[in-house]
Amino acid sequence: MENLMGLLRIHVFRGVNLAVRDVVSSDPYVVFKMGKQKLKTRVVKQNINPEWNEDLTLSIQDPNLPVYLIVYDKDKFSFDDRMGDAEFDVRPFMEAVKMRLNNLPNGTIIRKVQPSRENCLSEESCIVWGNGQVSQRMFLRLRNVESGEVELQLQWIDIPGSRGIH
Repeated sequence: MENLMGLLRIHVFRGVNLAVRDVVSSDPYVVFKMGKQKLKTRVVKQNINPEWNEDLTLSIQDPNLPVYLIVYDKDKFSFDDRMGDAEFDVRPFMEAVKMRLNNLPNGTIIRKVQPSRENCLSEESCIVWGNGQVSQRMFLRLRNVESGEVELQLQWIDIPGSRGIH
C-alpha cells in the first residue's frame, strides 16, 4: 500500500470506425497495460463501432509510466488479430487532481490537452471538474492500423492508507 498513490478508473465508452479483421466485421476488445498491470474489456461481437461502457481500474504507483491500449479482434480458431494501439500520459490528469480543487461549478475546465505528435489524441481533451471530482474524457486515434478511435474517460479514486498524490 505504501507505494500506491491511488486508483485510476478508466471508463471505456466505445470504439469508432474500427478496422475490419473478419470477413465483414470484427469482434473487438481492448487490453490496457501499465507497468505489470493488464486489464481487458469484454468482447463485442461483430461490431466495428462497439459500445463497451465498461469500467476498468488501474493501481497507480508510478504516474510517469504511460498507459498503453491495444484493440484486438477475437478469433476462435487462430490468434486474435491486432486492430491498432494507442497510449496516453496520465501526468496532466494527475496534476489536475493534485490541485485539490473544491466547490467549482460543474463543467469547469481545469486544463486542456492538445493533440500532438507526442500523444494519440484525435481532438482536444479537457480535464473537467464535475460532481465533486476531476475527470478527463479523451478520443484516442489508434496507431498501426487503417482506422479507428477509442473513447475513454479517466477518474481518480483516493484510497485511505495510500500515499496519495503529493
